[in-house]
Amino acid sequence: MSLFVDTSALYAFLVRSDADHGAVATAFRSAAESGRRLVTTSYVLVETSALLQHRIGLDPVRDLEGRIGPLLQVIWVGEDLHRRALARLFRMNRRHVSLVDAVSFTVMEAEGVTDVLALDADFTAEGFRLIP
Repeated sequence: MSLFVDTSALYAFLVRSDADHGAVATAFRSAAESGRRLVTTSYVLVETSALLQHRIGLDPVRDLEGRIGPLLQVIWVGEDLHRRALARLFRMNRRHVSLVDAVSFTVMEAEGVTDVLALDADFTAEGFRLIP
């Protein structure tokens, strides 16, 4: 069974001072150790890197790339996926849902992934199950 990994979880996992670090770290390690396929997108990695670099610096970006990245199966966003997610975003017509989230929802549906390691309630609004 696959588990989608969102920016909110990656950030909390990499920033030890984050209030959700412990719960996310436990869930991430449990999923990795149990052999769950950990899926994310290139857009999530870009968003996470930008957030980490802006708030903390480059060291956690290095950790994301060097320690966490190898554990993730990355779906690289091409033109077709970008356009499908953009169409979804426009259909959703919700100001606080980002294009990155729309890409994530689109990938999760296409891959048959129902569980997401995230702290973002927008996933539950789309019918996905949040972990932790």
